[in-house]
Amino acid sequence: QVHLVESGGGLVQAGGSLRLSCAASGDIGRVNAMGWYRQAPGLQRELVATIISPSRIVYAESVKGRFTISRDTARRTLYLQMNSLKPEDTAVYQCNVRATRTGSNIEYSYWGQGTQVTVSS
Repeated sequence: QVHLVESGGGLVQAGGSLRLSCAASGDIGRVNAMGWYRQAPGLQRELVATIISPSRIVYAESVKGRFTISRDTARRTLYLQMNSLKPEDTAVYQCNVRATRTGSNIEYSYWGQGTQVTVSS
């Protein structure tokens, strides 16, 4: 089975930085995309950044120039470097992997447990 384990969330002051990690295990299959989503209180979950296979990166407009998504394929880990954090970045952040299993045409979506990021003003 596939597991995504996140870490790196916490409480920071506005202008500070955090680095989120998402370590994957299990047989994911062919990865179509991997990315980070967030959900602020009372709001819908939104895409923050994604890597569309093999290497196309898309950022939400609100985080461009501040956040950087990256991956370490050997360690099966996805990262989100967050700089110049703002109070409006406060949310639960989740990593996501969309993949197709071997021998299947069905795409599966895997989610991490979520990690809280809180930015104080």
